[in-house]
Amino acid sequence: MTGTEELLRELTPQVLGFLTRRYGQFDLCEDAVQEALLAAATQWPTDGVPENPRGWLITVATRRLTDQFRSESARRRREDSVAAMAGTEELVAPGADRLDSPEEDDTLTLLLLCCHPAVTPASQVALTLRAVGGLTTAEIARAFMVPEATMAPRISRAKKSIKAAGSTFELPPADELAERVRVVRQVLYLIFNEGYTASSGESLQRVELTAEAIRLTRMLRAALPDDGEVAGLLALMLLTDSRRAARSTADGSLIPIDEQDRALWDRAQIEEGATLILETMARGGVGPYQVQAAIAAIHAEAPSADATDWPQIHALYLILEKLTPNPMITLNRAIALSQVEGPQAGLDLLATLDDNKSLTESHRLDAVRAHLHERAGNLAEAHDLYVAAARRTTSLPEQRYLTAKADALTS
Repeated sequence: MTGTEELLRELTPQVLGFLTRRYGQFDLCEDAVQEALLAAATQWPTDGVPENPRGWLITVATRRLTDQFRSESARRRREDSVAAMAGTEELVAPGADRLDSPEEDDTLTLLLLCCHPAVTPASQVALTLRAVGGLTTAEIARAFMVPEATMAPRISRAKKSIKAAGSTFELPPADELAERVRVVRQVLYLIFNEGYTASSGESLQRVELTAEAIRLTRMLRAALPDDGEVAGLLALMLLTDSRRAARSTADGSLIPIDEQDRALWDRAQIEEGATLILETMARGGVGPYQVQAAIAAIHAEAPSADATDWPQIHALYLILEKLTPNPMITLNRAIALSQVEGPQAGLDLLATLDDNKSLTESHRLDAVRAHLHERAGNLAEAHDLYVAAARRTTSLPEQRYLTAKADALTS
């Protein structure tokens, strides 16, 4: 990413927040900001970055916004509304470098608006990446491997849903804030997970998504410094992403954690993540993201796979299951349990998930079960399960890995 791209992504939520707070029409403001970003991406590399880039973007976006108001059939009514809210000085488009825009940070309000309950989870992710992350529709479409013609209507529907819900650009009432922040955390977690292990396609990882998830979570933590779960989520992302360079071979093939070259792990990220989760958990009020981060810290700080503290990891998974009962947590606990009590104990725990449709239709249950059967010496069962898992996954690196594991058992 170039310096201009980084600056534009940093400024996107500031500019959109300023305009939406002033004019109150999120959908029109968001379109205007996207046009301003495109203008900046075209002009700044040639003309240079303005002295006040934030003011430049606000001015250009305001011009686009007022043009939109003027072009609609209810021009006079809308322009009167804009004039009442903004004053005539806004409508004559002041100089782009004028230092008159307030420095209030609207990032949290903007995140909460993008993650409005009226918007579907998939659209919350897309809208967050565009409105807060500054990614173009084309970039988001490429990241999720869908045509731009598919992603554009998804974002448009999300904006219409927010408008139809009558949402205003302000923090929700105190009794709704905690739940809305929970959704924001979940959306950022989904963005990170899709980047860390892509659900489909040729690539194992999509670095642009993991990097964006970490950047946005840092912004969220700056807005909510006392939220332990936001800190836990950031620590979890940093600790997990620290293994990125060691997770695949030069040709993109997957390398499991116990076979990775730990010298390639990012020690700065590990230190930051481990310190953050240690300080956060010491304050009490532990939540699921903090527990997951603690598990990731144990993996990250182990000098080798054999030196991993599996009893402690299993104990943390038991706590996590109580906090948020979830079949994926039980699946991961089965792996930890097998390291403590042997593969058969893990297989017995996996048997409790056989009625869970979401797991039995994915590749993960078969893949873990195959691994434990292989460790138990049940090679025929392991082979068949690896083959079944390979058929189910839509990630080509995972498919190649699982197929190779099956082939190795017959060679």
